[in-house]
Amino acid sequence: MKVHAFTLGPLQSNAYLCADESTREALLFDPGMESEPVAEALARERLALTAIINTHGHFDHVFGNAYFKAKTGAPLLMHRADLDLVKRLEEQSLYFGFRATPSPAPDRFLEEGDEIRVGGTRLTVLHTPGHSPGGICLVTEGTAFVGDTLFAGSIGRTDLPGGSVETLLASIREKLLTLPDNTVIYPGHGPPTTIGHERRYNPFLTGRIGLLDL
Repeated sequence: MKVHAFTLGPLQSNAYLCADESTREALLFDPGMESEPVAEALARERLALTAIINTHGHFDHVFGNAYFKAKTGAPLLMHRADLDLVKRLEEQSLYFGFRATPSPAPDRFLEEGDEIRVGGTRLTVLHTPGHSPGGICLVTEGTAFVGDTLFAGSIGRTDLPGGSVETLLASIREKLLTLPDNTVIYPGHGPPTTIGHERRYNPFLTGRIGLLDL
């Protein structure tokens, strides 16, 4: 499995192509704003997109849903609990000063424990609410795509509607910190990191920042 990473748009959100180099199949995680480089990579690498996956429904991670759905016909997958956010993509975007094309309806809802395959790789869905009600992470051996659940040195913001710092920290501890330390995590913003590094040094997880500080 090869991971192609893209940092997109004014909010610097990360999109990822997870590709099987044998079958040339790929998954697309979180198509954001100004995502032409992702389309160029699909063509350049001769990849067939088998699914578009939203790790959560905030506008900077779903802005390109309509574009890639129309371009590739790949099914759109997300958690049901963030459907209302995706339906309000235009409203979300206008609040921050951007105009968005409405997202198509999801083709399938993902739940805890579901598996997504790309070539010979299986990724397991973890429901990790807290940043948003329908936040999910997708995990395979040695790799996790975590959206805005966990960042290098930080965690997702919880001051937006549906956010909860207590819920988010529980999701991280119960779902992500159970993974091996060498698991590489690909977050929705910022650089990749590892579970072990965040376990040891992330101030939100070590107790150096407490709930009363948030």
